Amino acid sequence: MNKTACIVLAAGDGKRMRSGRPKVLMNVLFKPMLGWVLDSAEETGVDEVCIVAGNQAQQVTDYLEKREKPYTTVLQLERKGTGHAVMQAEEVLKRSENVLVLCGDAPFMDSDTLKKALELHKKENCGVTVISASIDEPFGYGRIVRDEKGFLLKIVEQKDATDEEKQIKEINSGAYWFEGAALAEALPKLSDSNAAGEYYLTDAVALIRDSGKKAAVYTAENADIVLGANSRADLNALNEKARKSKLKKLMDGGVEFPCTDGIIIGADVIIGQDTVILPNTVIRGKTVIGENCEIGPNSLIENTTVGNGVRLNNVQAFDSVVEEGATIGPFAQLRPNSHIGKRVKIGDFVEIKNSDIGEKTSVAHLTYLGDSDVGRGVNFGCGCVTANYDGINKYRTVIGDDAFIGCNTNLIAPVEIGDNAATGAGSTITKNVPANALAVERAETRIIENWEKNKKRKKK
Repeated sequence: MNKTACIVLAAGDGKRMRSGRPKVLMNVLFKPMLGWVLDSAEETGVDEVCIVAGNQAQQVTDYLEKREKPYTTVLQLERKGTGHAVMQAEEVLKRSENVLVLCGDAPFMDSDTLKKALELHKKENCGVTVISASIDEPFGYGRIVRDEKGFLLKIVEQKDATDEEKQIKEINSGAYWFEGAALAEALPKLSDSNAAGEYYLTDAVALIRDSGKKAAVYTAENADIVLGANSRADLNALNEKARKSKLKKLMDGGVEFPCTDGIIIGADVIIGQDTVILPNTVIRGKTVIGENCEIGPNSLIENTTVGNGVRLNNVQAFDSVVEEGATIGPFAQLRPNSHIGKRVKIGDFVEIKNSDIGEKTSVAHLTYLGDSDVGRGVNFGCGCVTANYDGINKYRTVIGDDAFIGCNTNLIAPVEIGDNAATGAGSTITKNVPANALAVERAETRIIENWEKNKKRKKK
């Protein structure tokens, strides 16, 4: 038997979002809301996570496969309420001592809250523990009514609350810890005899309490746990709240933002102290940036590891590594699988793709290096290209240490340039160049006087 399990309710269509995606896959800081919830559940240490998906289950399954974690998935093809959704995970309840139920569209539910609620749940030997929050504007939420000992008396929905109950600011978050056996026993007793014709999980809470088991309430310190999104406007509000929260955490950790205009940093990004982030910069994915860097302005960094003391000015970098002391930009792009060595200098209008660039190499400007292995101390003149694709296959170019690649050199892969070798400006190199050699591959200059085209221009 599992000690703990988590059931995530993720079957909502989110029609007000007007999207082809299910609501739980809408992004907050570039990460689906479901991803935020799963991260918190996994940080809590549950033994099993079960996702209740709906009519768009395949999209949810595709996302779960990208996370490379083991999940149980069940279907709720008919929308018959939260209680009905949990019924679909009956087998999970049978093998779990305690079960956490979470809403897949509440991204700010944090693991610290879940752990503390579980501690209370176990300490009081409860059948159910409701996670609550106190907010200033509780309109629309179910109110928590406690008994004289502070345990749960009932949850009252807005439409059913008395005037006195409407003054209560403690609300139900929609997240619960249940004793697995108690929940399994209560679910078959639920009734859909209500205006909506649905089975409510809150009714299971009442049944467990009425059976004589304790029903506790844990009030979260973080009131944002109740926030969700039903529309694009709601989603925008969640993004802005998450953005500001992330920037504050980074500032508290020593990251500098002279101005936060246009800066969006993903939830999983790590940035070292004394790094400066300049306006209009977006950093997302599993990006890690070191200390004493300057990133931006106008940069997009995704799933990239950046060492200490790096400067990225007007750079787009994807799935790459930039080692310490490198300077890149402006208007440069690192495409996936690029590895930039220590103290490399990459200038304007340079594109690197699937290449290793050795330390102290200089790629000044207007150059494309694709599928290349470049040694240390290499100098590229303006306008160089490694021609890596023949229309069918791609080939690699290998350049040794301290080589000099003259302006407007085309290196036709597969080709190798030896250590300390050089190419003449304007050359198209199709053969390997040995170490310490100069390669010049140009046609002889021909001068054709009184060329017919010139005559036509003069007539015009």
